[in-house]
Amino acid sequence: MSSSKKSSQLTFWIFASLIIGLILGVWFPDIAHAVKPFRTVFMNGVKCIIAPLIFSSIVCGINSSGSAKGLGRLGLRSIIWFEIATTVALVIGLLFVNFVRPGDGLSLGAIDASSVPATKANMTVAGFIEHLLPTNLAEAVVKGDVLQIVLFSIIFGLALLWAGEKGRPVYNFCEGLTHVMFKFTELIMYLAPIGVGAAMAGAVAEHGLGVLLPMGKMVATLYLALAVFVVAVLLPALKWARIKIIPFLKELRPVLTLAFATTSSESAYPDALKSLEKMGVSNRVASFVLPMGYSFNLDGSTLYLAVASVFVAQAAGVELSVGTQIAMMLSLMLTTKGVAAVPRASLVVLSATLVAFGLPLEGIVLIMGVDEFMDMARTSVNLLGNCVATTVVSHWEGEKLSPDYQS
Repeated sequence: MSSSKKSSQLTFWIFASLIIGLILGVWFPDIAHAVKPFRTVFMNGVKCIIAPLIFSSIVCGINSSGSAKGLGRLGLRSIIWFEIATTVALVIGLLFVNFVRPGDGLSLGAIDASSVPATKANMTVAGFIEHLLPTNLAEAVVKGDVLQIVLFSIIFGLALLWAGEKGRPVYNFCEGLTHVMFKFTELIMYLAPIGVGAAMAGAVAEHGLGVLLPMGKMVATLYLALAVFVVAVLLPALKWARIKIIPFLKELRPVLTLAFATTSSESAYPDALKSLEKMGVSNRVASFVLPMGYSFNLDGSTLYLAVASVFVAQAAGVELSVGTQIAMMLSLMLTTKGVAAVPRASLVVLSATLVAFGLPLEGIVLIMGVDEFMDMARTSVNLLGNCVATTVVSHWEGEKLSPDYQS
């Protein structure tokens, strides 16, 4: 069975369980309360994915160039653009979620402001810096401290890259671990309909139908923020690279449509690579920057995570200080570099972020009810952002595209 067919079936069952949960919450509240433990089972399954998946995918991403030379001028220019784009995406996401406040009106009930550990809910920038590296990796894994896991993984990945052929067995292990963990994620996602249905049933039974309005507000907030990001960042970047915007978008329209429909930018990767080379981007640049962007330049997912993280805090009644949100932004800048653009991988990063900042994971199962709508938009922006990044770096390298696309 193809991945897109599996994704569509999972989507169907998530929506079906969402409706069943809604019915149970309204008319059968006793049953709704009884099925709430299934929500916890699903959340525990998501939590156990975090550490091994982030570690293995970051190490493989850093070593994907195959040699230290691969991280030279081309790699540096790519990383500079990736960081600019993802940082702006985070800022736009935080601005929109703080202005619209879609989480207001929800009450997760599992946590309140006084119960959040002070070191996490009110983390300062200085505390964030002091907390960057773990004294013990096992302790960081046990505590679910995703930031420390990410920093360790980055340093480990660089050390492995510089180890050369002697480090090849370790790289092969990490590559195999990445594939296994994505399969593990697929298995856990089979529990998603049960977890989502139980979460919806419990939420409606506890809080009434009013719980649905904030979810709609969150979807609208994300779409508006993504649109602003495309107009304010990606289109000006194409202008800077002297790319004709309309022909560029027409060429990529089929692959963007595929990414939107399948919620997987990886399914559109081969055709996206062909389109970029058809425009005149050299294979040297396209075959390096585009796949690198799949690990390091997830603009849509990054913006979504900023919105979703603060949304959960708002729903839990936790007011995050400006310092904490900056610390969260810095954490997301690193964390989003470690998960490939596969369906619902952003939920893994979101769960890691919530754990790191002491916020309730109950928010994830509620978000999953509308995640398909958000996944379509953020996946398309992920792919568009990576194609724009490839053309920007190509222009930076002094390349000229074909006359049909170069102004």
